[in-house]
Amino acid sequence: MASSGSWAQLRQQARSLESQTENLFQTYSTFTTSPSPKPSKDESVTEASLSDILSRREAVVSSLSRLLDSESAVNSSAAKLQNLTLHRSTLADHRREFLRLKSAITESRNRANLLHSVRDDINAYRSASRMEDGRSEAEYMLEERTRIDHSNNIADSVLGQAYAINADFAEQRTRLVQLNRRAMYAASQIPGVNTIISKINTRKRRDSVIMASLVAFCFLMVLYFR
Repeated sequence: MASSGSWAQLRQQARSLESQTENLFQTYSTFTTSPSPKPSKDESVTEASLSDILSRREAVVSSLSRLLDSESAVNSSAAKLQNLTLHRSTLADHRREFLRLKSAITESRNRANLLHSVRDDINAYRSASRMEDGRSEAEYMLEERTRIDHSNNIADSVLGQAYAINADFAEQRTRLVQLNRRAMYAASQIPGVNTIISKINTRKRRDSVIMASLVAFCFLMVLYFR
């Protein structure tokens, strides 16, 4: 009885945290449009809250999994296994959504900063050209190299986030395979399943024999009365 109460409390906590996560997503998604040059206080607080709540949900899902593992295969219900799978799948979806939004905000901010930097560079170059017509080509190439390095750093950051998302996909696929194996094992341990399957197969074979006999009888009758 205490085990059932613990399960119900953990499930209620998981659902509450999922609802809080969705509310935070609504706030966090607003920062993807015209972000400030640097993360604002509200953006930093929202991002930290999302990261914290996802970690808390991971702990709750782990507790649910341990509680289910502590029960015998016969006593663990399919409903509990389905609930655990749903919470784990929702958590994986929210983690991917968090990474996607974070990547979109970073990309939008980098794009805006890059355009602003390019405009500043152009204006600075034009001003310097007017003031210093004799500036050496070597100095110009050095500044151009610096701008190219800055662009490469931005591209590396975006690629790093993409690799992180891909790694998360691979981890979730592994977890789903493990859950499927556990579900198959639990189903095979339920009393009576193998007996029912055997009876179904026996009845199917009997029906096949009856149908074949009927067809043969009709065929013989047709031959007899011709």
